[in-house]
Amino acid sequence: QTCIKTLNNEKREITMKYKEQFKYLKTKHSWHLVDPSPWPLVASLGAFMMTSGGVLYMHNFYGGGNLCFTGFIIILYVMFTWWRDIVREATFEEQHTFSVQRGLRLGMILFIVSEIMFFFAFFWAFFHSSLSPAFNLGGVWPPEAIQTIQTSGIPLTNTFILLSSGATVTWAHHALIVRAKKQALISLIFTLILATLFTALQGMEYVDAPFNISDSVFGSCFYMATGFHGFHVFVGTCSLFVSFVRIIFNHFTSTHHFGFESAAWYWHFVDA
Repeated sequence: QTCIKTLNNEKREITMKYKEQFKYLKTKHSWHLVDPSPWPLVASLGAFMMTSGGVLYMHNFYGGGNLCFTGFIIILYVMFTWWRDIVREATFEEQHTFSVQRGLRLGMILFIVSEIMFFFAFFWAFFHSSLSPAFNLGGVWPPEAIQTIQTSGIPLTNTFILLSSGATVTWAHHALIVRAKKQALISLIFTLILATLFTALQGMEYVDAPFNISDSVFGSCFYMATGFHGFHVFVGTCSLFVSFVRIIFNHFTSTHHFGFESAAWYWHFVDA
């Protein structure tokens, strides 16, 4: 019995030393140390394939359209899987503490600022060419032989639709804060309908446009700016749809709903 007690004491001492040695590993904190993820790399590859394929397609290279479409499918797949992982971390693993949410908010703000700079480049190109048109454009703006789109038609209608969708997404946000689930769902349905209508009308505008992307710097600026804006509308629509599904499954509370909040911020950036 004495030997057994001695062995137990020695074992206890070794265990205590072991715990003390690695005590720093068990330090509790409110931050989320994310697990390794393949999705950033896969998303980058998908974006590279889509943009490269788009350029090849516009230059009539064989297989360019297929490469662009493959990259687009990869991006859609990454959007689904990455959102799935983030929803799991936030909802089921409870990793998104208030400290983590502060970091996520700052990250989203910086992301939107970078997007503003992205579109600023297109506006810079447009105003540079329009305020001082080059001689090869005829010295006038719009360039010679360019028939512009009437602003009182689809562009004005789409502006009204986007501004209305900004109002409905704000309605959904306030409904979520006051725990009015039904109102949040109704307002998000209106937002998704308006977003889909906007995308459809922009597609009609492209079909009926009297110029194309090859028609001088005017066509290039128009299609690059409106095309990327339309793509951002599509991404924002997907984000709001994910938030709509999460509201149905009660993933959000009145104080813990940054997933929806980030989508709403992004949507306000799009409709601005």
